[in-house]
Amino acid sequence: MSFVPADAGYAQRVRESFARQGAMRTLGATLEAVSPGHVVVVLRHKPELSQQHDFMHAGMLTAALDSACGYAAFSLMPADASVLSVEFKVNLLAPAQGPWLRCDARVLKAGRTISVVEARALQHESGGPEKLVATMTATMMTVQGRPDVRG
Repeated sequence: MSFVPADAGYAQRVRESFARQGAMRTLGATLEAVSPGHVVVVLRHKPELSQQHDFMHAGMLTAALDSACGYAAFSLMPADASVLSVEFKVNLLAPAQGPWLRCDARVLKAGRTISVVEARALQHESGGPEKLVATMTATMMTVQGRPDVRG
């Protein structure tokens, strides 16, 4: 699908907002790509983010997928808008072991108030093929006119 962003400065706005996220900074997640309706967030597997079997904890992976979905939707919103998650569903398909996980989110339907986004978490193993480890379907809300909720 091809989308036209409502704000010509969408990429900078997305990057600046992502940089303010303490949660993503704590996880060590990085914003690797931004285009209209599409965002890639990369997360490195490390012991601090693992569960008892040394797999990436589902909550950590879900947080990265949620941010990727939110910013994919945010990339299409007006300059004065912000984004909040309304709901999401995660399918954990395989243990996430890393060493890198790429959360690739794409808008399926961009609405004036509600957008639906789909994301996939792909594991990158050294020298091996990508492996799909999780999916997310999320509903994101465009928020406007609230000074307490900004970009």
